[in-house]
Amino acid sequence: PSPGTRPHRAGKMAAAGRAWRAAALLPAWRLRAPRRAYCTAAGGGSGRLLLGAAFALGGGAGLYLAARHRLREHSAAELPAGNLQLTLYQYKTCPFCSKVRAFLDYHGLPYEIVEVNPIMRKEIKFSSYRKVPILLANAGSPLQLNDSSVIISAIKTYLISKRNSLEEIVSFYPPMKTVTEQGKEVFEYGNKYWLMLDEKETKRVYPVKEVRVEEMKWRKWVDDWLVHLISPNVYRTPREALASFDYIVREGKFGTVEGFFAKYMGAVAMFFVSKRLKKRHHLQDNVREDLYEAVNEWVKAVGKHRLFMGGNQPNLADLAVYGVLRVMEGLEAFDDMMVHTKIQPWYQRMEEVIQKGEV
Repeated sequence: PSPGTRPHRAGKMAAAGRAWRAAALLPAWRLRAPRRAYCTAAGGGSGRLLLGAAFALGGGAGLYLAARHRLREHSAAELPAGNLQLTLYQYKTCPFCSKVRAFLDYHGLPYEIVEVNPIMRKEIKFSSYRKVPILLANAGSPLQLNDSSVIISAIKTYLISKRNSLEEIVSFYPPMKTVTEQGKEVFEYGNKYWLMLDEKETKRVYPVKEVRVEEMKWRKWVDDWLVHLISPNVYRTPREALASFDYIVREGKFGTVEGFFAKYMGAVAMFFVSKRLKKRHHLQDNVREDLYEAVNEWVKAVGKHRLFMGGNQPNLADLAVYGVLRVMEGLEAFDDMMVHTKIQPWYQRMEEVIQKGEV
């Protein structure tokens, strides 16, 4: 992403956000209880408490705040016998988990939520894969799906294609071990932005090749760029960092003592971590500018003549962008984004279609 040119001082942005709210310009979707979501992963040793509250998405970059989100408890037991039964293991405050929920809710798929304690993670002790989201899917035999983009691509393929079992579809997304720049071994998933469809199915979903290419490009952009703008923005100042952790603790599965230390120690730690993230991702001194530019780049890509990138209905790229951005809802960064970018009309439309899918 190219550097921006619009300077905005933090004080002016905060004042603009407060004035925007005070002027009662908030649409109906912003008058509801704020929602937050940040992804955490527990570390080991004596620092496990702090790391459990503040460890980064993707294995080491930083905790991602998100807006408080009133989750409906979907019950897999409500599904007719023999249908797809889903259980989502998540941190309520994780943008990658938010992506998966946005996808499932839009498609009206019932699912059960298991909230994972970010310190002990006993809820996922059955899994050697130690990140969230994890989706357990049963379409005749139980399967574990890892990685938010793999989960979305595999389930979407299953909904469209009746040729292959879910187990066969999941096998098209093999994990591959790679080594990061820091020398850490991690697993990546091949083909994770592809839907595994035959020619007839592909033409039905993607009438022209460019539609598929565009969707995959922006889904990858969400994972490679957009998510990396969240932490530097929500932990930009000590005040914002404390506000973020206040909601993380309130909405997450923390014990009383865990929550106290996570809130105050986590806020301090992540304020400094956010500065390292800014340097690592080559962000501007005013990290809001990078957020504004990214959001406006997305709006420009959608264009003036489409309701969504998917046309009259969201595609997987729309759902991914929305899932990540809504984790800031209720925070100063979110309010500033609404004031200083052109995202609001698209965001409102996404809210509306997601709510319809949840009914």
